[in-house]
Amino acid sequence: MNTSERGRAGEQLAADYLAGKGYQIVDRNYHCRWGELDLVAKKDGLIVFVEVKLRRDDRFSSAIEAVTYQKQRKLRAAASMWLAEKSCDLPARFDVVEVYTGTRRLLHTENAFDASI
Repeated sequence: MNTSERGRAGEQLAADYLAGKGYQIVDRNYHCRWGELDLVAKKDGLIVFVEVKLRRDDRFSSAIEAVTYQKQRKLRAAASMWLAEKSCDLPARFDVVEVYTGTRRLLHTENAFDASI
């Protein structure tokens, strides 16, 4: 399995997990000039932009640490574009789902960083 296939598999695991928690997946792999949104979900009157990070394990660092300030800026810009394109005026937040393949563990962090768009 190559990197792209592993990424898609990790995103599917995250989507399945979120659906089981009552989230409705409304978009996947949205691309714009500012970047990509892995998953866009809806729950409790919120739009939730979900960054999925896949790692074998967290021996050296956690996957969420890869969501740097620069990455957050790109995610906010892409989310702003998505909201404008979809004419969506729901409040938004950013979550991170960490998928660890070696231990088959998944960690979901709600409100992982400031949603000021």
